[in-house]
Amino acid sequence: MVAVNYVGEELWSFYNAPWEKRVDLAWQLMEIAEQLTNNDFEFALYLLDVSFDNFAVGPRDGKVIIVDAENVLVADKKLIKQNKQENWDVWYESKFDDCDKEACLSFSKEILCSRTTVDHNYYAICQNLLSRHATWRGTSGGLLHDPPAEIAKDDHLGALLDECANPKKRYGRFKAAKELREYLAQLSNNVR
Repeated sequence: MVAVNYVGEELWSFYNAPWEKRVDLAWQLMEIAEQLTNNDFEFALYLLDVSFDNFAVGPRDGKVIIVDAENVLVADKKLIKQNKQENWDVWYESKFDDCDKEACLSFSKEILCSRTTVDHNYYAICQNLLSRHATWRGTSGGLLHDPPAEIAKDDHLGALLDECANPKKRYGRFKAAKELREYLAQLSNNVR
C-alpha cells in the first residue's frame, strides 16, 4: 500500500505563470537552497535530484514545497569541522554539467560530505530550474524565461543566473547566489 498526500500543483505547472508569480517562486527556491545549505543545525541537506516535478506549490499559501526528497544527501558540518580532512575548509564549487538531458547534475558525494562550504544547492536550483540551461518537457529557459522588457534591458538577472549556473569567476556562484536572492527579493517586493 502506498499513501500519498496532495500538497499542491507541481512547480512545472507554473512555467508560464505571470512573471510576478514566477519571480516569487524563484525567490522561494533560492531561499530553500540557502536554508538547506546553511542552518543553525549544522547539517547541510544537498538535493541530488532537482527537477520541476520534485517541487510543488501550496494551493492556499503559495509556498514552494519539496515533494520528493528521496535523493538527499545529509552532511554533518560539525563532524566535518571536527575531523578536518584535507581541504575541509576550502570552499567547493560544483562543476557545471552541460548535458543534453533534463535535470542534469554532477556531484561527488565524497566532497559534499567532506567540506563545510559547498555551493551544490545553488548550482542545482539555478541550473535545473531557473536559468537558461534549465530544460523540462521540451521547454527551455527555466522558470525565469522571458522577463519583462525593463528587466531584460540591463540583463542583470540573466548575468546573475548565468554566473549561478555556470560561474566564470572563482567562487562566482556563491556571490551570484547571494545577489540573486537579494535581487529576486527586491523584484518580488516591487511586484507584490
